[in-house]
Amino acid sequence: MSTIKSFTFGKEDFKQFESLEHWHNWPVVYIIENEDEMYIWETTNIYSRSNQHLTNEKRRNLNNIHIISDDEFNKSATLDIESQLIQNIFADWIFKIQNWNKWIHDHDYFNRDLYRAKFEVLWKKLISMWLAKSELIQIKNSDIFKFSPYKYLTEDQFYVTSDIIDKLSWESKTFLVSWKPWTWKTILAIYLLKALADDERTKTLKIGLVIPMTSLRKTIRKVIWKIKGLKSSMVMWPTEVINENYDLLIVDESHRLKKRKNLTNYSSHDNINKRLWLDSQGTELDWILKSSKFQVLLYDENQSIRPSDIDPKIFKSLNCYDHILSTQMRVLWWEDYIDFIDNIFENRKPDVTKFKDYEFKIFDDIWEMVDQIKLRDKEYWLSRMAAGFAWPWISYEDKSKFDIKIWETKLQWNSITQDWVNSPNALNEVGCIHTLQWYDLNYIWVIIWPELSYDPSLKEFKINKKNYYDSNWKRWIEYPEELKRYIINIYKTLLVRWIKWCYIYCVDKSVEEYFKSHLWL
Repeated sequence: MSTIKSFTFGKEDFKQFESLEHWHNWPVVYIIENEDEMYIWETTNIYSRSNQHLTNEKRRNLNNIHIISDDEFNKSATLDIESQLIQNIFADWIFKIQNWNKWIHDHDYFNRDLYRAKFEVLWKKLISMWLAKSELIQIKNSDIFKFSPYKYLTEDQFYVTSDIIDKLSWESKTFLVSWKPWTWKTILAIYLLKALADDERTKTLKIGLVIPMTSLRKTIRKVIWKIKGLKSSMVMWPTEVINENYDLLIVDESHRLKKRKNLTNYSSHDNINKRLWLDSQGTELDWILKSSKFQVLLYDENQSIRPSDIDPKIFKSLNCYDHILSTQMRVLWWEDYIDFIDNIFENRKPDVTKFKDYEFKIFDDIWEMVDQIKLRDKEYWLSRMAAGFAWPWISYEDKSKFDIKIWETKLQWNSITQDWVNSPNALNEVGCIHTLQWYDLNYIWVIIWPELSYDPSLKEFKINKKNYYDSNWKRWIEYPEELKRYIINIYKTLLVRWIKWCYIYCVDKSVEEYFKSHLWL
């Protein structure tokens, strides 16, 4: 059984360590804190390591040390518990973590499940000691945990990060990082920001993180505010980059940068172009290139979902270092699922598929689906409904009205646009692509409306423009094929925004039959 012993953090107090059963030549984990900041590590010699910390100015400001020991600890176990503590303490929002983010471990080892169970008991002890406050399930469902820089990187993520840091001393250049779903590219952006702030070679560089979407930007600012060495002001709109000159700008979701089309404020866009000596067709990407020596662009053309998004050919024409994130943070079947969704929507005739390790279900009854989502949310949290933009948003003006009516079921669109996923009434509402594109849910229920139908004779999807209710898009998209591309991209994006299960309800039965024909039900 794990025990926690607490001492004052000072040289004279270290003599008391001899009273511990495992104070020398045995792996332990320890926490040093001062009520505002915390440092977490593991060692096989707590006495020697503690004395070393007194030579570090940051550690000398800490007041208390808590030593966690167990007769069953081994090196792999303490490395794992150290990493679990760092990740969960950071997301618990009590302490700022002094640790670097490059020492997170996530390897398998003998009896790991046993030590993960020990960690759950240990966490409850930390709550009783006021060193933690939230239950683990709450933390793991939080955006702060999901976007934390304290994550174990995949091999390709680590290579991209190292390559960028190494090449920042070279001539000015752009890094284009393409990615597949579930490769944690936003985490890579935050990890890179933290790594650059910690690295002696790059800590003096002026760096910014550009996020084009309001909802995601608000969430990431909260995360950055909690990271020691970073400031929330580093997270910016594309329009803010023109105010200063940067050594490096990291752009998340760069496929959402805007061109001069379908804008709400053309005069503002034109004024920035004039200020930067660009012609009227200058884009937000041009602003970023003009305002920085180096750029890291995280990009996926398949998630471009607005007519105002910059054309993929512009990114392909850049003179840049190309990287691809392909290692998905899922079990092996996840890649099969991604391929299945791609094949379904791209008419590649996927084989009849049965997903054994998770549930991909098509509901025939919309009310049953609504009922199920509420049951799942009680058990797992973060269960939400989503749909394509196939109903007018009348509840925006009149909260008493319903937007979505399917048989006897009446629902409303998301009542807010920022951080809707975490809002109090989200479970009773339906989110659109703009509220969900960057969030990962435990369960997602996707309603596919008849703006999308399937023609079995032609073996292709059809778009019904009159059933699509984003008036700005309909006005600006000139060709049916372009509208079809945007709508398909929306559904492909929604159908990968889950962690545990995905359920579908198709209003148009031709789409339902098409999906069912490729599933082993």
